[in-house]
Amino acid sequence: MAHKIGVVGGDGIGPEVISEGLRVLRAAGAQLDTIDYDLGGQRYVRDGVVLDDETIEEWRGLDAIYLGAVGSPEVPPGVIERGLLLKMRFALDLYINHRPFTAPDGSHEFVVVRENTEGTYAGEGGLLRKDTPHEIATQGSVNTRMGCERAIRYAFELAMKRRKHVTLVHKTNVLTFSGDLWPRAFDAVAAEYPDVETAYNHVDAACIYFVEDPQRYDVIVTDNLFGDILTDLGGAVSGGVGLASSANLNPNGVSMFEPVHGSAPDIAGQGIANPLAAILSGAMMLDHLGESEVAATVTAAVEKVAGETGTTVEMADKVIEAL
Repeated sequence: MAHKIGVVGGDGIGPEVISEGLRVLRAAGAQLDTIDYDLGGQRYVRDGVVLDDETIEEWRGLDAIYLGAVGSPEVPPGVIERGLLLKMRFALDLYINHRPFTAPDGSHEFVVVRENTEGTYAGEGGLLRKDTPHEIATQGSVNTRMGCERAIRYAFELAMKRRKHVTLVHKTNVLTFSGDLWPRAFDAVAAEYPDVETAYNHVDAACIYFVEDPQRYDVIVTDNLFGDILTDLGGAVSGGVGLASSANLNPNGVSMFEPVHGSAPDIAGQGIANPLAAILSGAMMLDHLGESEVAATVTAAVEKVAGETGTTVEMADKVIEAL
């Protein structure tokens, strides 16, 4: 039976890389019934629509969402990010951001598990005396025991299938409230997994280790803001954003899969965008949907051609040839 997939090509290079991603997934044998959704910066410019509640309800009936990239220079910062991406995460409870990376020397893969619906991105805060010399801006960080614990538990379950090692990354020496909750939740969950080795790093130290000693990591779990920063760094040290894939997961509902790169409007329409991150994100989607063998075949094919160059279509052709 075909998987029912919502496709959001989005803006810039998004539609280009998603189109090639779908072509590769189907060439690998995936049966996909796709529904296209016209969302993103360009849609907002045309009619002011970002993401309506009716679309969210439709998505609840899908098997997964495959997203290219959203964002246009004509749209003020934050409109699409908060109105589409964050709204999607909160409405569908996509509480896990799962991003795999390969160490710079190719020796091993590690994974960052980022809590995806709380922290500083939850929207708590405000402005007082705006546009005056005495303006005040506050931005709070919302951390619940449930939110921390379910992300941590996901990390431990993942580690049990891998090398049985989980590192918590936070800033406990400065953030004395969230930095108290996260380690306590981590230790409580860790007690249920005696076979898993654990470690802790401050986030600034983790940034150094990502560059100098990524071999120490297997599964990393962290909060929303630190995870956002670490995963961009992880992409940079493991081949660039052209290979950076991601999953935004609700293990009990519909999940969304997207390449990490942006919409890159400066190269849109030229046919030169690298589609490999989109293809790898599609492979993650297939694995999540139970198509593990097909997903592994696609991932292995991407690894074979990762060092090559070509147009968007040519790179997808090379992956198909390597299947």
